Amino acid sequence: MRKSQQGASYLAILFGVVLFALAVKAAVVIWPAYWDDRVIDSQIEELVKNSPSDITATKFDTEMEQRLNMNNIRDLHFKDIAKVSNKDGLNVSKKYEIRKPFLLNIDLVLTFEKNFDQRSVQAK
Repeated sequence: MRKSQQGASYLAILFGVVLFALAVKAAVVIWPAYWDDRVIDSQIEELVKNSPSDITATKFDTEMEQRLNMNNIRDLHFKDIAKVSNKDGLNVSKKYEIRKPFLLNIDLVLTFEKNFDQRSVQAK
């Protein structure tokens, strides 16, 4: 004769709870960085779209720094994360990484990289 089904053991339930907790912790750690990057991308795109083609790199940096401060992104400085060039039109190259402590001595490293060209942004 067969035994009746017994279901999940306490160890399996504990393992599932621990995995769920780690997934929630990872989401809580990385979500703000992805949200900030999304805000940065939208602000760069908007400023590139509305700027004249002969804007200087320093003026663009200053305006972006003001926009980042208005959007409560104070831990990143635009000069540290992006390079602006005005050769053959306005080009902004954004590249940076963020390290977030995760668990004990384990860090999560998030890398963000995107290029913005004034001609392609205005064509949208």
